[in-house]
Amino acid sequence: MNAAIRVEAQKLVRSPVGVIGSLALVAGTLALLGGITAALASGNPELTAKVGVAATLDWDGLLASAAQITSAGALLGFGVVLSWMFGREFADGTITGLFALPVSRARIALAKLAVYAVWAAAVSVLLTVGILALGLTLNYGAPSAETWAALGRQTVLTILTAAVAAPVAWVATLTRSLLAAVGGAIALVIVAQVGALAGAGGWMPLAAPALWAMSNGTAANPMQLALTVAFSAALVGLTCASWARLQLNR
Repeated sequence: MNAAIRVEAQKLVRSPVGVIGSLALVAGTLALLGGITAALASGNPELTAKVGVAATLDWDGLLASAAQITSAGALLGFGVVLSWMFGREFADGTITGLFALPVSRARIALAKLAVYAVWAAAVSVLLTVGILALGLTLNYGAPSAETWAALGRQTVLTILTAAVAAPVAWVATLTRSLLAAVGGAIALVIVAQVGALAGAGGWMPLAAPALWAMSNGTAANPMQLALTVAFSAALVGLTCASWARLQLNR
């Protein structure tokens, strides 16, 4: 199992997908936040109307904008990287070689997901540190207790967003297609947004983390967040089970 984790970690670290995905999630989010801040400072009325509660040049506005971007953009970013981690084995034809390894395919899938989890956690922490640095650079002052709590929610939001991308791994396994998995990632974003607009609220696992973070922890309760974790865990189990049953003749 340790050997499988090391191999999967090397694949991700040495892959342009892992590097670009990390940069997109961290640097891309910070660049968007910087652009929104600059537009608000210039007095752009259209943007002010669109961002709503995030249209303030302070910690509250910065973190509200970060939560909005993370809820949609990060889900797509994490989904694309996870699509590659599983879909590449089928796209590159390397899946056949995995059948000859002494490590079971279920353990290989679990190793991929473990590496993905560690990478996602690292990205989440780096993004939060970047947001903190951006706020300090913008002279928003020393973070208050409420700001530190919001930064903590931002970290949890990013981690949970990575977790709810888990269905993508299962889609890649069922379809044996990298493109289908990327399409699944896009579908997750759409379903999460539509579900939130339809009023599903915190009982929808895909939308609960974003609603919780953007409402300062009031729009979703711990039970609803636990449902999100259970949903992701179920998909992890389903993916590993699917890998255990893989056959070469299909």
